[in-house]
Amino acid sequence: MKKQQPQISEDKILEASWELLGEEGIEKFSLRRLADRVGIQAPSLYWYFKSKQDLYQRLANQVSKIILEEFRSEGDWKEQLAGLAVTVRSVLRRYPCSTQLMMLTLPHEPDYIRFTNRSLLCLESTPLEQEQKFQVLLTLLNYVFYFVLDDYQHQRNVSAILEEQGELPNGEMIRLLDSMSESEAGLFRRMYKSGVFELMGTDGAFEFGLKLILSGIEQVIKEQKQEKSNDGIAKPF
Repeated sequence: MKKQQPQISEDKILEASWELLGEEGIEKFSLRRLADRVGIQAPSLYWYFKSKQDLYQRLANQVSKIILEEFRSEGDWKEQLAGLAVTVRSVLRRYPCSTQLMMLTLPHEPDYIRFTNRSLLCLESTPLEQEQKFQVLLTLLNYVFYFVLDDYQHQRNVSAILEEQGELPNGEMIRLLDSMSESEAGLFRRMYKSGVFELMGTDGAFEFGLKLILSGIEQVIKEQKQEKSNDGIAKPF
């Protein structure tokens, strides 16, 4: 009896891709592993995706669509940018390796383009030049991407250490710091012992970093308004 081919679709392939990314990370991800997961031969995947990069583009597009669906654009530009940053972080944290996918791809898919366009619209009411608005968005998204990526990698590192050693080497770390002089590690030692490094990846740390960025943008806008005001003042002969 001839073996029946498994029923697959683009949606099933994308779903299996997320599962595989969650289990093994993007470093071990391959179309061959993906084909094994959905129960087909690797060449069959090319009926749906031209390459692994094409698949990455589609996954990033899917993430962009979800961000758009969950983003509520209300308030002034600061409130909109803050809401955007919180929404992007929330979605990226739910989809394994989605941060890397967004960084490895370009807005060449419909929802990715819509996401980028909607993000830029948050700044439309500001007096910034177009290139400045684009740079503001890049700065904000890069902050969110790297914050999520850093937290993701930290959790992976912790898991790897726990699996290998059974516990975190906190005692060993403290002994190392205590063996170093004040000039070499004094401030680092005090911060480490007081638990400052445990704040990495927390909501509080994210919100503070976001506040710094938004305050910086606001200051630039104020300075530009002041410069224009000064230019408008008639100079005496």
